[in-house]
Amino acid sequence: MKVLITGGCGFLGTNLAESIFSDNKFQLFVLDNLSRQGSKTNLAWLKKKGKFNFLNEDVRSSASIETIIKKIMPDVIFHFAGQVTMTKSIENPKNDFEINVLGSLNILEAVRKHCPKSIVIYSSTNKVYGDLDWVKYNETDTRYVMPDFPVGFPETIPLSFHSPYGCSKGAADQYMLDYYRIFGIKTVVFRHSSMFGGRQFSTYDQGWIGWFCQKALEARKGKQKQMFSISGNGKQVRDVLYADDMVSLYLLAIDNIDKIKGEVFNIGGGMANSLSILELFTVLEKEIGVNLEYQKTAWRQSDQKIFVADISKYSKATLWKPKIDKIIGIKKMIEWVASNDKD
Repeated sequence: MKVLITGGCGFLGTNLAESIFSDNKFQLFVLDNLSRQGSKTNLAWLKKKGKFNFLNEDVRSSASIETIIKKIMPDVIFHFAGQVTMTKSIENPKNDFEINVLGSLNILEAVRKHCPKSIVIYSSTNKVYGDLDWVKYNETDTRYVMPDFPVGFPETIPLSFHSPYGCSKGAADQYMLDYYRIFGIKTVVFRHSSMFGGRQFSTYDQGWIGWFCQKALEARKGKQKQMFSISGNGKQVRDVLYADDMVSLYLLAIDNIDKIKGEVFNIGGGMANSLSILELFTVLEKEIGVNLEYQKTAWRQSDQKIFVADISKYSKATLWKPKIDKIIGIKKMIEWVASNDKD
């Protein structure tokens, strides 16, 4: 089975590629333009782990993508290549559009023309639901809660594309679903909450679990030159999903494609693995033995007070459910971040 991972040197792609190495039934192709922080490091790491074909290409090039897909004729495409931060989408909306929308359309068109029986699995986002400011919220000492959605948000809540990032990911999300409706391409869309784990090189605006693990480790070593900041009051909540559970999620999609093709699924760790920024700080202070000092800044544009995925739709279809508890996952993340600190 030929598998193509776009954005294959990013966090999702690298973890999935490592898992695929252990299964001899796959022939792996990894496509990445190596523009994101950590991607070159991940490529070098993957080359030590297993055999694969690396393609240094950009999904924005329709000619390159068409040539590659026509030549490879992949059975499965995991489409992870994308611009992944809301802040950068606001700074440069055109670039965000070209990567997320045009890049996704290039994949779909090449598949439609040359290998229409391929499976295309797309990594979308909870941001397609907008600010969720219509939801009733209650506020506790450490988090916001949503009494009307006790197990999280289902896929039936209304779409509302806010921010260039929400618009671009939402447009690609809808193209994926429509190419199943109109052309019969076997697409699946996963709308993710927060994912984290090894091989994730977090930044201040993407990968919050890893970023704050890094800040806590810096505090323990006395390396912080100034207080770090958080946006808003820290009571924002997300459900978190560890890398191992993410990998099993994607691989199960191949085996269950006849049941899930043309469908969209909200994906995260579920309510049991939900966490606010303040609650994460409590865990980090206990595990690392630090007292975190930070300053609060203005809320980010189009930030959601809460997003927790109701994962029951995918669980019923495939029997998948998260196995890595949030605390265990955070401990693993601390270890990985610490192991990559060369100072």
